[in-house]
Amino acid sequence: MTISELRPMAEDLFKQVRALSADGVGVTRESYGRGESAAADFLRDFALQQGLQVSVDGAANLRFSLPGIDLNTPAIWCGSHLDSVPQGGNYDGLAGVIAGLLCLVEQQRSARPSALPLQVLGFRGEESAWFGKAYMGSGALFGKLGAEDLALKQRNTGETLAHCMQQAGADMDAIRAQAPLFDKRLVRAYLELHIEQGPVMVARELPLAVVSGIRGNVRHNRIECIGEAGHSGVVPRWLRRDAMFAVADLIMRLDEHWRVLLERGTDLVVTTGVVSTDAAEHSISRIPGQVGFSFEARSKSQDTLEAFYQLMRAECRAIGRERQVRFEFDRRLLSDPATMDGQLCELLSKTCSRLGTAFEVIPSGAGHDASLFANAGIPSAMLFIRNQNGSHNPDEAMEMDDFMPGVQVLHETIAALT
Repeated sequence: MTISELRPMAEDLFKQVRALSADGVGVTRESYGRGESAAADFLRDFALQQGLQVSVDGAANLRFSLPGIDLNTPAIWCGSHLDSVPQGGNYDGLAGVIAGLLCLVEQQRSARPSALPLQVLGFRGEESAWFGKAYMGSGALFGKLGAEDLALKQRNTGETLAHCMQQAGADMDAIRAQAPLFDKRLVRAYLELHIEQGPVMVARELPLAVVSGIRGNVRHNRIECIGEAGHSGVVPRWLRRDAMFAVADLIMRLDEHWRVLLERGTDLVVTTGVVSTDAAEHSISRIPGQVGFSFEARSKSQDTLEAFYQLMRAECRAIGRERQVRFEFDRRLLSDPATMDGQLCELLSKTCSRLGTAFEVIPSGAGHDASLFANAGIPSAMLFIRNQNGSHNPDEAMEMDDFMPGVQVLHETIAALT
């Protein structure tokens, strides 16, 4: 049995998980919720049918390995996340878990285990869409979930993250104590296969890419601009305290700062993905007295993130004075940028070259669980698979002709590590 011969198995796994989590538009696998749990249960049953060993860690993440492997020995970890955004695509996260499982199945059937045992992780709760925080399953492993994180509420049900994690079987006493749930010294390397979530590889006609680093981000899920509501026809501009114009002013100022920084060669992306007035009171004839919006900036540089964040706060103060409004901020969330391990990147690159697969080395604009491992000092690397139509939408279109060579590169890289 070879990796290429496992293609029908891979196609069936993607098909089955899609059916389990289909929502009528795309797929929905809620972090620590129904869709994610359904995917986890299905993959657990599949692994057991293949004769693999399956365990659940203190954060309810799945861990797959060859039978009889002692999980407390040095190993290679490989994996990705099980959840999705609402009405998302089927390959974001899932491709990395299935790729790792295929590597284990090949090792099992060929009776050729890697020199260092392979453990495949199916992380829960990577997406920030559900609780406003990313890396919940992997973050809990490192003791990074605090009381404020555990009190975050699920966007649809209002249930706390702590409740949802407990329902999924997580060890909440250990998580609340912020105790690491594993010995990071036992993880010799962390590898993650993932679809690219932007257009670069499609534009450059690259089936694979080796990731050089991962952008970090700073964000607020909700900022409130508070002014004064009034009748649109009777309040002149000089007496208005219009929250919507204040927010629009802020966004345009940030866009201009962003443009100038890009001209200087600074790595930065800035997004306001949510803007809303109160549906219970807004009207075309009412001056908005309150507007809520989100803020996010991403960069490969921590210094850039901090500088731009402070610039945003300074602009809020200036606009507050000029337009007689005030800005109120929820908790600031920060994910650190990460640099991938040079030796692992070189090994992935050499494997791609040896197999004759076109690739380039590119950065990742999106965040991944791999960043936590890299920033914890664990040698980490990522392999991207070409994917049409972007990500976080139901039109993700990874081709199996790209995925299977990616699994082959992953498999041979794992085999080369000692």
